[in-house]
Amino acid sequence: MVPRAPDPWRHNAVDLNLAIVVFYLVTMLAFGFWGRSRTRTSSDYLVAGRRLGGFFYTGTMAAVVLGGASTVGGVGLGYQMGLSGMWLVVAIGVGVLLLSLLFAGRLQRLRIHTVSEMLELRYGHRATDASSIVMLAYTIFLSVTSSGAYATVLHVLLGWERWACILLGGVVVLVYSVVGGMWSITLADQVQFFIKTIGIFFLMLPLMLVAAGGWSGLAERLDAGYFDLVGNADHGADTQTIITWFVIYMFGILIGQDIWQRVFTARTPGVAKWGGTVAGVYVIAYGAAGAIIGMAARATMGDAISARDDVYAEVANTVLPVGVGGFVLAAAVAAMMSTASGALIAAATVARNDVVPMLTGSGRATSDDESDPHSEQHVRENRSWVLGLGALIIAISAWMSSLEGGSSIVVAWLTVAYDILVGGLLVAILGGLVWRRGNGLGAGASMIVGTVVTLATMAFQARQLGSVLDGILSNEPIYYGLLSSLVVYVAVSLLTKPVEVEVRQEWERRVAGARPDLPGLRKHFQHDLPEQPDQADQAVSDEARRRS
Repeated sequence: MVPRAPDPWRHNAVDLNLAIVVFYLVTMLAFGFWGRSRTRTSSDYLVAGRRLGGFFYTGTMAAVVLGGASTVGGVGLGYQMGLSGMWLVVAIGVGVLLLSLLFAGRLQRLRIHTVSEMLELRYGHRATDASSIVMLAYTIFLSVTSSGAYATVLHVLLGWERWACILLGGVVVLVYSVVGGMWSITLADQVQFFIKTIGIFFLMLPLMLVAAGGWSGLAERLDAGYFDLVGNADHGADTQTIITWFVIYMFGILIGQDIWQRVFTARTPGVAKWGGTVAGVYVIAYGAAGAIIGMAARATMGDAISARDDVYAEVANTVLPVGVGGFVLAAAVAAMMSTASGALIAAATVARNDVVPMLTGSGRATSDDESDPHSEQHVRENRSWVLGLGALIIAISAWMSSLEGGSSIVVAWLTVAYDILVGGLLVAILGGLVWRRGNGLGAGASMIVGTVVTLATMAFQARQLGSVLDGILSNEPIYYGLLSSLVVYVAVSLLTKPVEVEVRQEWERRVAGARPDLPGLRKHFQHDLPEQPDQADQAVSDEARRRS
């Protein structure tokens, strides 16, 4: 067989695509330093000063939820399943819609930083503190998974070892996240949102449809099953698969720290509600576009691509024109970096504000007040946490990439964290927002029972199926965990005393948008105050700041 001569055109195309992605990475670093100038308090660093208007808020919310699973994975599902593959991303979009329309305004008025703060404020009970451990594990492994995902695209472009690609992309994410916190991430998200919008809707979708001969070309080249919105056992995503996607991804969006932290950045409850609604509609359209792109790739390239996650990169490098491929590859990297940076700052926030105080008994060190004399110290400490956890995430990602089956291990741990998040914590979190009678004992018991049942079902499924990974990835654990958690939450709450009156009143004041009541706090904490008046005033102010 005669070796095929090198294709200089293809070589130049790859070089141009690489140059575009490198330019994008350098731009992200620049936005990191721009965001630094806006960061003065912990609130600035963790929630962008709660100052985002509709345009910025919509962009950052859409960017953080549309990661590698939605972009690269969404196209791959369309290639494999057809239109029914869009339901995974649609489930994410519906989750954003429900969060925005039902809860976002209320959450924004609370002026908190974490999910665990909401639980403590609502129930006034320490039994819910352990939720921060689950949230920390979830955000760390979400960032690890996203780091491995963008390394796949960089590996295609650079030809480097995966650990080196993880190090390159990880350093970029780490620098712009550490330097400016949520302000830098928000500014970077706007660029990422723009790149994804142009890359998917205005380049990839129309060009792939043209390459496939339009919609009529798709109909001629693909089986009818590719056009079914609901697949069957033989092809596509069947009803059971779609329901599972909604349970996992829709509910995960409703209670994830990385998503809530974006809600806290909104300037007003109206921005959180309607900006998020626009983002949810955008995500649903994004899911449909990805599935159609995947179908066009199937019609154009046939079944030559064995791994569905390779479809996106193959289309960019072999089908799209020179330069356009680089832009859509940058869109993929942007999607994954948005998720990675959002999960990173969420992990650091939970670790410093929830986990450390729970383990040490200290108070939360967050403040929205620029006159706080400790503001600069708090910002430095937040940067240290982001830097430390970011370095840990890069190390875990690089190590996993060197192991045989390492990506499966990461997915397995992320699935465990995700299932516990939904199966163990969902009922207590949403119950606190919608059911007045729910109390701390009910919430704590539901978390314990839901978590234990979820893990026990995983172990049972692993034994039944003969594989630990299959047991973890099965659907049953999250269903049984949710059901048991709901039953216990309702039963224990009804059988025990309601939430204390002071706790309930403070919750209702905060939901109405009020700041903590200093006289009320002084009366409530009178027995714990120091004897010196100045020290007593400071203690009340510190407690007010902690609650705000």
